[in-house]
Amino acid sequence: MHTLKAKLDKPITIGSVAVCSIFIIATLISADMVKDVFNTIFQFFIKNFGWAYLLIVAGFVLFCFIMALSRFGNLKLGKDDEAAEFSLPTWFAMLFAAGMGIGLVFWGVSEPMFHFATPPHADPKSPQAAADAMRIAFFHWGLHPWSCYAVVALVLAYFQFRKDKPGLFSWTVEPLIGEKNVTGGMGKTIDALAIVVTLFGVANSLGMGAMQVSTGLNKLYNIPNTNATSIILIVIITVLFILSAVSGINKGIKILSTTNMYMAFGLMALILFSGPTIYILESLIESLGDYFQSVVKFSFFMDTTQVVEKHVGYDWMGSWTVFYWAWWLVWAPFVGAFIARISKGRTIREFVFGSLLAPTLLCAIWFAILGGTALNMELTMTESPGIAEAAVSDPTAAVFRLYDFMPISSVLSLVTMLIICIFFITSADSATYVIGVMSSNGNINPNSTAKAGWGILCSTIAVMLLLTGGLKAVQTVSFIFSFPFMILMLFMIYSFLKSVSAEFKGEK
Repeated sequence: MHTLKAKLDKPITIGSVAVCSIFIIATLISADMVKDVFNTIFQFFIKNFGWAYLLIVAGFVLFCFIMALSRFGNLKLGKDDEAAEFSLPTWFAMLFAAGMGIGLVFWGVSEPMFHFATPPHADPKSPQAAADAMRIAFFHWGLHPWSCYAVVALVLAYFQFRKDKPGLFSWTVEPLIGEKNVTGGMGKTIDALAIVVTLFGVANSLGMGAMQVSTGLNKLYNIPNTNATSIILIVIITVLFILSAVSGINKGIKILSTTNMYMAFGLMALILFSGPTIYILESLIESLGDYFQSVVKFSFFMDTTQVVEKHVGYDWMGSWTVFYWAWWLVWAPFVGAFIARISKGRTIREFVFGSLLAPTLLCAIWFAILGGTALNMELTMTESPGIAEAAVSDPTAAVFRLYDFMPISSVLSLVTMLIICIFFITSADSATYVIGVMSSNGNINPNSTAKAGWGILCSTIAVMLLLTGGLKAVQTVSFIFSFPFMILMLFMIYSFLKSVSAEFKGEK
């Protein structure tokens, strides 16, 4: 067993902070210049490497199921006699809260409504557009994103808990590059990359969540919907998630995740039974069928002949599917590392089915209830409720616009904002914990000062981006970082297969 030191790894920490600082300073000096430069780079990646994202992420899905169904499925992510550390409901609540968080609330109504208003394959606001909208949302939030998380978590957990390696990304490729390179510059670069990707990914989500809560506060209490309100929210929640992170994974994150799952299920039940219940259930069944029938086709659909692009007037694939895959990869370092931490003692088969199928089904139910209710209103009301228009013009407002046409509107809005805030805390909480581990030589109990410091840096990036209007820019930066991380994941898979095959052959 490697001796783990809890102190900060200076090269990794300094390198990560330096990259973040350069971006913050450049954005503050000239946000427009940064946006222009990154937009150019963004378009370059979309046009030249979109095929790679689709092919490789589809490969991740295939890899996960092959591992689960093969002879490797019985291997434990830990020692053979170790039991799972967390109960199944607690484990699921924690991985779901960390893995989707704010994005699911943000896009639950907005994404189906956007595709309903501007569909890639049908006439706007038609019944066919409604069916397509649900299938697209299921596809973007289904097996593919969870496979990105699962690949990272599976490999990290295997090397950390079964092979007694430090919980660092660099050690997952040790069978390929050797211990000398892992502890040298190559290993430091790999771990610094994971930290930077995590910081930018979470900062963007913090900004997104703050903007949506600000919209809700404006609607309910006439609090000005400004950057100042969003920044105050970020400051308040930063204090809360640092307190949660400092309290440890068995207290703060566990309690908050479980609480949020109950609240999310409560919200879904309220909307299900106060909304068009039969339509929602029928839509769920039909959309799941559409999803599973079309998942292979759309996993490899690139719009090569530009039929969709000509229909909608912009690069739909680049702006949606390819960008989504890049976005999930940005979240993969910290969500994967966090899921690895909580999955000790589970078999590979149990891990894959639990972390892919269950969250995919829950995401489908979420979209069927929130998106399905909104679609039903748009299709059946004689006068348009304006939800689709809200989704196109201001995605933060779409869910609150839906509530305007439902009973107990203010209660639903308040509960939604609370859920966003807790998702906000759990995602940032998980991220600061994981960054603390990665910057402390893989110690799974990083010190509180390190976690607090990373949390403050992450929130500072979010605040700076709000001030400079640079949320789009940081998405582009994350896109750029996701490409090398995706390539790293391929090496992680190869390293894992090499190690696990040797284990089955009885090699040491």
